Amino acid sequence: MNFFDALQISSSGLSAQRVRMNVISSNLANVNTTRTPEGGPYKRKDPVFAAQPRSSAFQGVLKSQLDGKLSEVRVLGIIADPRPSPLKYDPQHPDANEQGYVAMPNINLVEEMVNMISATRSYEASVAAINASKNMALRALEIGR
Repeated sequence: MNFFDALQISSSGLSAQRVRMNVISSNLANVNTTRTPEGGPYKRKDPVFAAQPRSSAFQGVLKSQLDGKLSEVRVLGIIADPRPSPLKYDPQHPDANEQGYVAMPNINLVEEMVNMISATRSYEASVAAINASKNMALRALEIGR
């Protein structure tokens, strides 16, 4: 693996975790949203990641198959969480049904905070990998002097 491969793979991780943090922020911002344009409460969202081969050119794909597979992280999409919306008894709420229950978003604050910490740690790990690659390249240049 060369210097640019390491940087590109680490930067794909940074990009994926940035998307994850944006989705988590959106979930946290809508924790009390009971009415959306689609109707009903806000549905929690999750990004879907996948490891995809790094290169697109034929020669690169052939080389990755022969040398070992280098993969990048890609965001395939953002899906809505299928868990049902919890009901909260609040007969004074404008979105309450006939029994006085309001369908709330299916967002758990603790789960979202744990996901945010995990995304932050993953982001930091990718930054550390980029810095390590950069330092190794600088050391290699110093050897050549």
